[in-house]
Amino acid sequence: MSAEPTRRIVVVRHAKAEWSDVDDHERPLADQGRKDAPVAGRWLAGAGIGPDLALVSTSVRTRETWKLMVPELPRRPRTVFEDRLYEASLGEIIALLNEVSDEVADVVLVGHNPGAHALADALAGEAEGDLLARMNRSGFPTSAVAVLTFTGSWKSVEHGVGRLVAFWAPQA
Repeated sequence: MSAEPTRRIVVVRHAKAEWSDVDDHERPLADQGRKDAPVAGRWLAGAGIGPDLALVSTSVRTRETWKLMVPELPRRPRTVFEDRLYEASLGEIIALLNEVSDEVADVVLVGHNPGAHALADALAGEAEGDLLARMNRSGFPTSAVAVLTFTGSWKSVEHGVGRLVAFWAPQA
């Protein structure tokens, strides 16, 4: 009998966006966001993370964040722009992860707060060192990245299943 596979969930909050008169879904990245997004991609690459699948909210700011991150990665993962990630609750995000094929080892999810922070916090049943405290103190700022590992099927993703193994934010 083979051991359960170890999988990774990489939670990324979109980069800094403009505050403007356009509809929230259509808000573009600010200059700072356009600087921070590629740095987040380089951090992922430097950490040896090359996801198999990217689930990206359909908002302009999340799509722009991903477009600036992906050239920094060692390879381009299959990308799905997912309407359900925009304004998604924690339960909706977990349900979406439960739909991922078990052929996929690592998923990057590019979304929004409060959902991104809630997901990383809820899944982290364990954490290395003070990572969980650091992540929660930071409030999960724009361009933040949390990396969690878990074993088993994507259908088994639920509260407390993961281990927070890395947290990064541009100004942290």
